[in-house]
Amino acid sequence: MAPVPAGDAFSSAQEAEIDRAIRAAETACRFEFSVYVGAVHGDLHAYARRLHASLSSPDRSVLIVVDPAARTLEVITGSVVRRSLADDAVRLAAVGMQSAFAGGDLVGGIKHGVGQLAESARQPESLHEK
Repeated sequence: MAPVPAGDAFSSAQEAEIDRAIRAAETACRFEFSVYVGAVHGDLHAYARRLHASLSSPDRSVLIVVDPAARTLEVITGSVVRRSLADDAVRLAAVGMQSAFAGGDLVGGIKHGVGQLAESARQPESLHEK
């Protein structure tokens, strides 16, 4: 689910787009994805870690925190997720999101980032017979 603080400027269609991207990502890699868009109070990393810890299954979760006004982004991954999702892949997804955000495409950046993280975390299919 994409928790968006009250009063933010996402239309219902945009929220639905983000929700579809999250559902597709969860189906692709079997990890949980959450997105927080809004004001961050205090230190970004600490705030994002607190939000991540409050998720129902933080070890198996990816949290993307975006503060558009401050132009900041943080991605937090759980311990189980980190076994499949390398830090370099997270950095690459973050760069892609920041690029889209700089171009004024908040929704597109989130969708792209979620998809890229899921693809990077996806377990390869086994090609051998049982």
